[in-house]
Amino acid sequence: MVSIIVLFGGMVLLIFLGVPVGYAIGLSTICTYFFFSDISLALVAQNCFTGLNSFVLLAIPFFILAGVIMGEGGIAKRLVDLADAIIGFVTGGLGMVAILTSTFFGAITGSGNATTSAVGSLLIPSMTEKKYGKPFSSTLVASAGAIGIIIPPSIPFVIYGVSTSTSIGDLFIAGIIPGLCMAVVLMIACYIVSKKKGYRGSDTRPNLKNILVTAKNGIWALLAPVIILGGIYSGIFTPTESAVVAVVYSILVGAFIYKELTWKKLLRALYTAAIINGITSFIIAFSASMAKFLSLERIPNQVCDAILGITDNKILVLLLLNIVLLIVGMLIDIIPAIIILAPIFLPLVTSFGMDPVQFGVMLVLNLGIGFVTPPYGSTLFVASAISKVPVEQMFKYAFFFAGVLCIVLMLVTYVPWFSLALL
Repeated sequence: MVSIIVLFGGMVLLIFLGVPVGYAIGLSTICTYFFFSDISLALVAQNCFTGLNSFVLLAIPFFILAGVIMGEGGIAKRLVDLADAIIGFVTGGLGMVAILTSTFFGAITGSGNATTSAVGSLLIPSMTEKKYGKPFSSTLVASAGAIGIIIPPSIPFVIYGVSTSTSIGDLFIAGIIPGLCMAVVLMIACYIVSKKKGYRGSDTRPNLKNILVTAKNGIWALLAPVIILGGIYSGIFTPTESAVVAVVYSILVGAFIYKELTWKKLLRALYTAAIINGITSFIIAFSASMAKFLSLERIPNQVCDAILGITDNKILVLLLLNIVLLIVGMLIDIIPAIIILAPIFLPLVTSFGMDPVQFGVMLVLNLGIGFVTPPYGSTLFVASAISKVPVEQMFKYAFFFAGVLCIVLMLVTYVPWFSLALL
């Protein structure tokens, strides 16, 4: 028990002291192995290597690269134009456009931060120009970014699938309905706030001709998720191979069709993706080592016994798990959280008859809500960097949108249909 307190307590303390997440996980793991365990310290390095030595995980750097290239190559801009033509006229129209574009873009990149960055860079300045409040605009875009990790393809689903040996293709399919539901509830929330604040839509009413023109201009952007997901579900290529296809497709479209992807922009995209992937791989490696330590110490069994010691009522157990996961999402990055927690809680929920795919959606959605909740809230910081709005000013709307997303979370948790209907 002392080792667990040191492991998690040390990690949380280091994170609050401003130590990067990867270093916090690594240092707390090394100290726990060295001082409070008979396990050889050499296992830390071995487990770090083993955690990264997976063909499936190659999907992550390629999806990251695809997302950055699509932002540089004009694909994101076409998606914004199409969303504006469809829904930009309603009350809070630009906010609706941000949500719809995030759904489109998330269906290509699988990343919440990439979605927030691409959509926010295009729409936050436009929303500010139209007199939308900056804190509201920034928080809305950050919240919509969370759709990117639920709507397929999804990088966190890849991590969960590898960690629990669950079909990644099934996870992708299971994310479709919850992802669309997230978009719907955020649009409703956006409309309510916009009505109250007087945020208007565009002056141009939609017409079929305009929609068809923008759809024609953005057809290559719209085909991206069709090719990526269609290839996976038809068995033409694996999720990992689909990420490579996404990179090649984004380069070809951005450079030769839209002609906005120059060599300079491509090199910048490669550099950005390399930095992001380096950070991500570092976190994954030490998270895998920590997860292995927890397994060797039989922590999953102890946690399950402790929870069942409180109650064996399925509804209460799942509610308790949601509370725990929401708190974790507020404190820890989603990738290490999945690697560490999925093996701990999966045996517990399956003992109640929950499908591993349903739990995967529930887990990722919980941690995704953490994207927009302080203090960690990664998409909040991305949106803040774009809008120059202090994160503290976004907290009011952050908790509001997080509460709205919890409606979808409850549906996913207690109504299996929402995640399993398409399987």
